[in-house]
Amino acid sequence: MKLIVGLGNPGREYQQTRHNIGFIVIDRILKDLSLELKVDNKLQAAYIKTKINGEDVILAKPLTYMNLSGQAVIALMNFYKVEKDNLIIISDDTALELGKIRLRGSGSHGGQNGLRHIITQLGTQEFKRLRVGIGDNNLMNKADYVLGKFTPKEIDVLMPVFDKCRDLIFDWINKMSFENLMNKYNTPQVK
Repeated sequence: MKLIVGLGNPGREYQQTRHNIGFIVIDRILKDLSLELKVDNKLQAAYIKTKINGEDVILAKPLTYMNLSGQAVIALMNFYKVEKDNLIIISDDTALELGKIRLRGSGSHGGQNGLRHIITQLGTQEFKRLRVGIGDNNLMNKADYVLGKFTPKEIDVLMPVFDKCRDLIFDWINKMSFENLMNKYNTPQVK
């Protein structure tokens, strides 16, 4: 069983903010599959368990707010007995230029508080993550920037990136090797 978790903050006020890229990618996948998430307060997540091309898959959004994302990830992993090798986290990254994506099998949190909490809860940095670049506005406070809404220009750049992230997730579900995924999707420049 594969667990795909998009990070973000729940609530209307956080919709379409830079910090909610993980939620947006999950929504893009759900739209293609005509699926909707259900809220499970016990597991602290909105999620759906489904089959995609014969593979058991859980698509999830933590309801814990970004800084406590690990609580929902651990709850889902424990309840469904998901191994960390079958977990992928989708998050924003201010260190990456807008629209760039980086797929990694392990690594530090890079200042991303959701990843920081997941690392703490799992007790390891050894889990897959898909980071989507939102750039950095050095003129703004970092918290204000990540919690700010996308501009129309940013949305134009990101729309094809969301499709690329969806394709990457489907390739992973369809058992493309992780090395091949990184070679295919980790591009220096979004085209």
